Amino acid sequence: MNPPTPGGASDRRRRLLVLAICCAGMLVVVMDISIVNVALPSIRRDLHASVTGLQWTVDAYTLVLAGFLLLAGSTADRIGRRRVFQAGLAVFGLGSLLCGLAPGIGWLIAARALQAVGGTMLNPVAMAIVAATFPEPAERARAIGVFGSVSGLALALGPIAGGALVDGLGWRSVFWVNVPIAAAAIVCSALFVPESRAARARRFDPVGQFLVVLTLGALVYAIIESRRLGWGSPVILALLAVAVLGVLGLLAFEPRRADPLLELRLFRGVPFGAAIVMALFALCGFNAFLFVTTQYLQDVRGMSALATGLCLLPVGALTMVLSPRSGRLVGARGPRLPLLVAGTALALGGAASLRLGPATPIPAVLGVSVLFGVFLGTVNPPITNTAVSGMPRSMAGVAASLSSTGRQVGTTLGVAISGTIVGSSVAGGGASFTHAERGVWWLVTGLGVGLVALCLLSTGRRARESARRTAALFDEVEGGSAASPRVFHGQGAG
Repeated sequence: MNPPTPGGASDRRRRLLVLAICCAGMLVVVMDISIVNVALPSIRRDLHASVTGLQWTVDAYTLVLAGFLLLAGSTADRIGRRRVFQAGLAVFGLGSLLCGLAPGIGWLIAARALQAVGGTMLNPVAMAIVAATFPEPAERARAIGVFGSVSGLALALGPIAGGALVDGLGWRSVFWVNVPIAAAAIVCSALFVPESRAARARRFDPVGQFLVVLTLGALVYAIIESRRLGWGSPVILALLAVAVLGVLGLLAFEPRRADPLLELRLFRGVPFGAAIVMALFALCGFNAFLFVTTQYLQDVRGMSALATGLCLLPVGALTMVLSPRSGRLVGARGPRLPLLVAGTALALGGAASLRLGPATPIPAVLGVSVLFGVFLGTVNPPITNTAVSGMPRSMAGVAASLSSTGRQVGTTLGVAISGTIVGSSVAGGGASFTHAERGVWWLVTGLGVGLVALCLLSTGRRARESARRTAALFDEVEGGSAASPRVFHGQGAG
């Protein structure tokens, strides 16, 4: 059952402690996406890996996360969120240990996939625990804002922490550091996190799960391997066809189920649907920036891993400063202004990066990091709040999983596409690399423009009307309980 409505100072401290534990579990999962980017040049040299191997080192992790987050969220709603959260911590810690012991790139990729299996049980489940722990709508919105801010901060601080670890202890340390954190979080969750479940358990959807994994796997494999095989290759064309058929299968099959893995009815609300696409655009743009920039700074500019992390310090610093303010602004005035700032900063960051070369002055490089810091500091709270806060409590796991899935799909595509664009120019270095990476910066600029357009689409009057209609659908599903339309309108549409 869900935890009772708490009251009093001691209960509030306990709720804040639960929030901190959930943030810690999510922190290591999200940080492991960006922390590895700084280690990629060292991994390439030590394990003699190709660019494709580096892409899979990142994408084996994010692809598994994207493919199974939906299953993890609905399973946790059914069998218990704390139980699934603790299991995820254990598997994540084991995967991290094996990553640090990997003797070759193939073993590292396999261990990253295992690590991600644990990660799927942490991020959306932790968000659902937070939503269940804070039943009062305004307090829940603030808690979700903190959770979303920590997620953005984890992405931003990953390169800095990774640079210090790689230079000081070697690339394997970026994985080993997760083990004691996971162990401590297991103990703390057992002591302080109450068990919770959804009021209405959702049944397992094996066909939907298979179609999601098939679609994402075929698409990402096609993008990564297209550089080696060519877009006209029968293998690549077949994979793209499989991805299209997988999407058509989901659209045809999922609406027929009473408890679908992919709850398509949520997308009838324009704010929710736009939030998922904006999460995809945002994380695709940021991780394309991260994948290319860490290699540019180390392989083209000859910087150390630590110096690379320090060049990205403005991203982390601005995220730390702007995320809480962005969250408060969303609560007071809605998501439009922060999203407009984020989309504009992303587009300007991509456009400014077009001028980067082997000898670009360091202040100009830091200026690009400032733009991406403004972007990351303002984008996560409005997207998280829009996607999750207005959902009925019984749908918390599903809604959180869809939000996280959008982010992970964006991360996966950002690395896959940017790695394919720069391709073999990584080995060439210098002007060859900076010329190739311009394609990545044009992509990032376009994603920023798309983010602005989606913001305007999702915060207008028609979007709010669609939000109310969608909330009414879930009132019917839950037997007409809880004033969902008011909550959805007030916090989701802004």
